[in-house]
Amino acid sequence: MGFPRKAITKSGLQHLAPPPPAPGAPCSEPERQIRSTVDWSESATYGEHIWFETNVSGDFCYVGEQYCVAKMLQKSVSRRKCAACKIVVHTPCIEQLEKINFRCKPSFRESGSRNVREPTFVRHHWVHRRRQDGKCRHCGKGFQQKFTFHSKEIVAISCSWCKQAYHSKVSCFMLQQIEEPCSLGVHAAVVIPPTWILRARRPQNTLKASKKKKRASFKRKSSKKGPEEGRWRPFIIRPTPSPLMKPLLVFVNPKSGGNQGAKIIQSFLWYLNPRQVFDLSQGGPREALEMYRRVHNLRILACGGDGTVGWILSTLDQLRLKPPPPVAILPLGTGNDLARTLNWGGGYTDEPVSKILSHVEEGNVVQLDRWDLRAEPNPEAGPEERDEGATDRLPLDVFNNYFSLGFDAHVTLEFHESREANPEKFNSRFRNKMFYAGTAFSDFLMGSSKDLAKHIRVVCDGTDLTPKIQDLKPQCIVFLNIPRYCAGTMPWGHPGEHHDFEPQRHDDGYLEVIGFTMTSLAALQVGGHGERLTQCREVLLTTSKAIPVQVDGEPCKLAASRIRIALRNQATMVQKAKRRSAAPLHSDQQPVPEQLRVQVSRVSMHDYEALHYDKEQLKEASVPLGTVVVPGDSDLELCRAHIERLRQEPEGAGAKSLMCQKLSPKWCFLDATTASRFYRIDRAQEHLNYVTEIAQDEIYILDPELLGASARPDLPTPTSPLPTSPCSPTSRSLPGDAAAPTGEELIEAAKKNDFCKLQELHRAGGDLMHRDERSRTLLHHAVSTGSKEVVRYLLDHAPTEILDAVEENGETCLHQAAALGQRTICHYIVEAGASLMKTDQQGDTPRQRAEKAQDTELAAYLENRQHYQMIQREDQETAV
Repeated sequence: MGFPRKAITKSGLQHLAPPPPAPGAPCSEPERQIRSTVDWSESATYGEHIWFETNVSGDFCYVGEQYCVAKMLQKSVSRRKCAACKIVVHTPCIEQLEKINFRCKPSFRESGSRNVREPTFVRHHWVHRRRQDGKCRHCGKGFQQKFTFHSKEIVAISCSWCKQAYHSKVSCFMLQQIEEPCSLGVHAAVVIPPTWILRARRPQNTLKASKKKKRASFKRKSSKKGPEEGRWRPFIIRPTPSPLMKPLLVFVNPKSGGNQGAKIIQSFLWYLNPRQVFDLSQGGPREALEMYRRVHNLRILACGGDGTVGWILSTLDQLRLKPPPPVAILPLGTGNDLARTLNWGGGYTDEPVSKILSHVEEGNVVQLDRWDLRAEPNPEAGPEERDEGATDRLPLDVFNNYFSLGFDAHVTLEFHESREANPEKFNSRFRNKMFYAGTAFSDFLMGSSKDLAKHIRVVCDGTDLTPKIQDLKPQCIVFLNIPRYCAGTMPWGHPGEHHDFEPQRHDDGYLEVIGFTMTSLAALQVGGHGERLTQCREVLLTTSKAIPVQVDGEPCKLAASRIRIALRNQATMVQKAKRRSAAPLHSDQQPVPEQLRVQVSRVSMHDYEALHYDKEQLKEASVPLGTVVVPGDSDLELCRAHIERLRQEPEGAGAKSLMCQKLSPKWCFLDATTASRFYRIDRAQEHLNYVTEIAQDEIYILDPELLGASARPDLPTPTSPLPTSPCSPTSRSLPGDAAAPTGEELIEAAKKNDFCKLQELHRAGGDLMHRDERSRTLLHHAVSTGSKEVVRYLLDHAPTEILDAVEENGETCLHQAAALGQRTICHYIVEAGASLMKTDQQGDTPRQRAEKAQDTELAAYLENRQHYQMIQREDQETAV
């Protein structure tokens, strides 16, 4: 049993909080600003929390009953959660944290003579927890979850730095552990210790005479250092280099990938020192890079699209850091061709942030060519060729991915201009794709780029390619630096298809020049490639009229110009490495068995979203597909080929054939072993993972187009015996059983609000997942009649798939209840676990349906629960 707060205080655990700031530090104001960003000003507070709004209901306010303002007010107030230490308090209670002397993990230390004897190691930052995953560091036993809505009991004490956790009792957590040095946890190699970051004191205006004498020498020194090193800053970095450390700076573009960036920031604040995580919307990367420029073995993680990566690389060019820190990528949004090239994948899905940090630490350092673009007006172009809408300047003067002109640039430019004029019409990825498709089709009909070859001259390494281009009559020409283009296609072709050309590389100092007709552009998406023109080190491109161009996705209409492309430099990047750390599946004498015989099981998207934090339940919900035999050193790319072949084998061909529903083209592998939960593996990263690394006896794959196993009567559930209890949630009407009630009888009972009849039919073997001709479930019918008793029965006894089942117009039962203003039924369905993010055919969520019904209170409730669902996944992932 955990100690009550008074007992903990008497035992000395009130010192779990960091020590108060050193004398002379800025005093806190009575009403301090509630911050959601790190304070880099000279008035920054020692141990300040970083607050984000949260709807985590049930987490008891951290200040305790004695100081809780919300309890005294006896009303519901908003809650906030600290991203760095994960405590939750009511917003009015934030000021009360000082009364219990609880500060966040300190991200810096004070400088000055009073701190000379301060230990250079990091102390633990102990926090009381009422919910705790994992096992106790001392006794090895799990933490008993005694949490209820009114529970106040502390079950664990854990450190916000190293994530070690102990039972909250003296036999496990002994007082001498309070002052022990902290190891900073499994990611210590990339964490920047707070002891490296010192708050500097502003120079005093005393000793004016001595300052005057030193002013001239100071000016000489500062002029040698440069303006960025000569000016005073509130914080300075004094690293203690270690050959084993790879300190990391994380730059996040919150505008990338919808709202992904904003959520990812919170995860990094938890795993790292908050002063090594930067929001690019708060001023860009320059200040941080200048501050950390002297940190040895520094690495950078760019979280955003390829444009974000280019921004950081250009800033590194301007600062001329020696040596330049290598840059890793966490791709957000779509496209991300540079990220695909360096094995980081095409977009972030749900890989744990802890795994990403490990990949950055273990990644290989490689080089990336960067190319200069110099454009000047073409004096030979006549006045009749001038276009008032054209510009003489390129949007960028350097590119990492590609420079192109013609059809693709024209479509991108049309999209860019339309979005600038009407940004509210481009808030959906689906709409964006539809606009691209429509613009491309209209441009194809108009043939605006069909005469491209007549208005350009291309000279590569002194060789004039113009005659060859005029024979080809391309509608688009691409100067490509990396193998990927247009969201993952390979326009140069796959290795082995190059014939008279060298394989493409991103670090060989050569550009690939490719021409596209409309036919070859269309074939790109199905594995085709363009016309290979040449590989060269320098390009002189002359245009005789205004032509649309784009530089790494930034488009413009460029007036008649002379453009020179030449190698600028090479950037240092981090390439995600292929790991070989997993043990073989079988205990053979050989380190790697010659062959692996592995069971393949399929998981539905619904089951994955509902259960992927509970590995055992998700395994039970999976559907066996068959067995594949692969070489012992197979990677997932090779294993995919075997699985695809499995579904083509006939019955009795030495492997269990696929069940009646075929795999969709979008299936992907799930990692079932290397994290505390399942997570998806990007298809572009399959060559980096071995089968032995993600599976033990069974490979799990996710099929987004598969219904939940229990939602399909034609598919057997993973456990073959049927339950004996007739009211079991998984009970089914047996196929071919004439005595089983019909679905029409069940629907009639739900429509008439006949609870006793429905219960009787279910006990007789009736299938609660039956749907009518419009795909409406029994729950849809119960909601439409407003039967609370029938709704509760179905929620208690039907499979969870019924919660998010949709009828033919895309509505779930929650959409229907929200539109009818049924508040109690909405509460039942939400608490049962229904998704609040699903949209109907009109694109409306349940909250939006409640708003249209003008039920503002219900809409507010659904909005709060929707926000909670969005952050719940991140909360569970980062639980200690």
